[in-house]
Amino acid sequence: MDTPQTRPSVVQGIPLDEEPGLGALSIPAYLGEVTARFAENEALVMHSGDGVERWSYATLWDRSLEVARALAACGAGKDTRVGILMTNRPEYLSALFGTALAGCVSVALSTFSTPAELEHLLAASGVSILLFEGRVLKRDFGAMLTGIEPRLADAARGALQSLKFPFLRHLVRLEPVTEGAHGEPGSAACFEPWTDFLARGRDVPEALIEARAAAVSPADAGGIFFSSGTTNLPKGILHAQRAFTIQWWRWPRVMSVASPVRSWTGNGFFWSGNVTMILGVALSTGGAVILQPYFEPEAALKLIEAERISFMSGRPHQWARLQAAPNWRTANLASLRYVTNAELMKTHPTVKTDWRLPMSYGATETMTINTSYSADTSPEQYAGSCGVPLPGNILKVVDPESGAVLPRGRRGEICIKGPTLMMGYLGKTTEECFDSEGYFCTGDGGYVDDTGRLYWEGRLTEIIKTGGANVSPLEIDGVLAVYPGVRRAQTVGVPHDTLGEMVVACVVAQDGAALAEADIRGFLKERLASYKVPRRVLFLREDEFPLTANGKVKSPELRQLAAQHLGLASPPPPAAE
Repeated sequence: MDTPQTRPSVVQGIPLDEEPGLGALSIPAYLGEVTARFAENEALVMHSGDGVERWSYATLWDRSLEVARALAACGAGKDTRVGILMTNRPEYLSALFGTALAGCVSVALSTFSTPAELEHLLAASGVSILLFEGRVLKRDFGAMLTGIEPRLADAARGALQSLKFPFLRHLVRLEPVTEGAHGEPGSAACFEPWTDFLARGRDVPEALIEARAAAVSPADAGGIFFSSGTTNLPKGILHAQRAFTIQWWRWPRVMSVASPVRSWTGNGFFWSGNVTMILGVALSTGGAVILQPYFEPEAALKLIEAERISFMSGRPHQWARLQAAPNWRTANLASLRYVTNAELMKTHPTVKTDWRLPMSYGATETMTINTSYSADTSPEQYAGSCGVPLPGNILKVVDPESGAVLPRGRRGEICIKGPTLMMGYLGKTTEECFDSEGYFCTGDGGYVDDTGRLYWEGRLTEIIKTGGANVSPLEIDGVLAVYPGVRRAQTVGVPHDTLGEMVVACVVAQDGAALAEADIRGFLKERLASYKVPRRVLFLREDEFPLTANGKVKSPELRQLAAQHLGLASPPPPAAE
């Protein structure tokens, strides 16, 4: 007899070819399709000290073609890896699409990188051409690059021979957005300026690039992203062309976006979630991407008002910074319709929206979402879940030790596969990336209910086991995020003699906010089961939070910091992945 207790935790979405709204599945063909549909519509907008730059879809195509011709002139061929180290600006997107038009593979590099991290990213990715922004805030990437490898100073003379980066042959420096932020002349002189790079392609026939673009298939390599590296060095994740395009077409449907939107994010395009979501909801609907090179709260509020932004994606601690900005109360944010993690934004008197962020599950390895319902699904159907597998996807929940598939309702490790799953990790064999059935074993814990909905409970290593019960830090952090005055919150488990682990919330307050431990615990007691309420709330400075280059909290280090603050024995360091 087939019952929920005996039915295996294996769930499959509908076939990919039955998914509504899909179009061309290679990156060049995607750009060609949206350009044909919306040629004269506004596609990109960026405000800077020089004024406002606006590109139509036709302009985006032309600028991308310009980059592709320049890459071809530099000798880039099929699958040549092109590093993009830039903030969110028009050239990032012309570089992304231009790389694909030339038949090459883009490599997304974090502008938060330290010298050691950037050295690792360049070596692991094997880029042949690096397109980089000269300075981002206090980071002079020209000086950083020559500091990592002095031989890179030979790049401008065409005599580059680096044993540290044996594939790297060409470096192109793009001037910063803000006037007066240029790097030192000596640093800039080592690298080819962006305008000279583009000029290289003038003699490359447009027909050649069109032929290259037509030869790109959905199964070809499309781009490389890097994991957050919470326990060790970031891993390079190789994605096929169709991983980008499926998600670009899919996001408007999942977000229940029916008309063109003007989208914005305060986070970099070197994260797969931002480059797929922000571009997808805008370009697939004929809308526009409103670019801000890096998150600055006061400027962001002005931008929302001036450009009538309707879709914005960010995290609660960023919305807390918006609330603390001097123009928060006077800004008119009435254009906002779709806001992720919106609770804090809804406290603004001009924000009137009943849209809810769809609960989803995914990872960089799946190019963001893998399971979801759409945003207009009722709370009763969601039932607190992360939805069901999206078209083409399959998931199973297994015993993390034996690998055996568990019955529905049993907690275990989530394993997934499908058309947006990575091609693999750089430098790893297929067997090291996937199990014998081709599934990626995520290291995340959760379970599938009797209707096939997935319930995600966080990293297996981060689930807190306290007094015999399992507690998901994600649930607690979600409640803490809406507490007035909280800028950032992360819950961890620290060793405890009788409980095994004690639940501890680590909180950063907004500037000027006076928070009290008893008040926060009282707030949580009204909203969570008693065993989930943190026994202690620690108040930390923003600079105390251990973060990865991608801005994620390093949970193992935070657990150690919390234990030290409480005068407890520090937990042992995690094993390397």
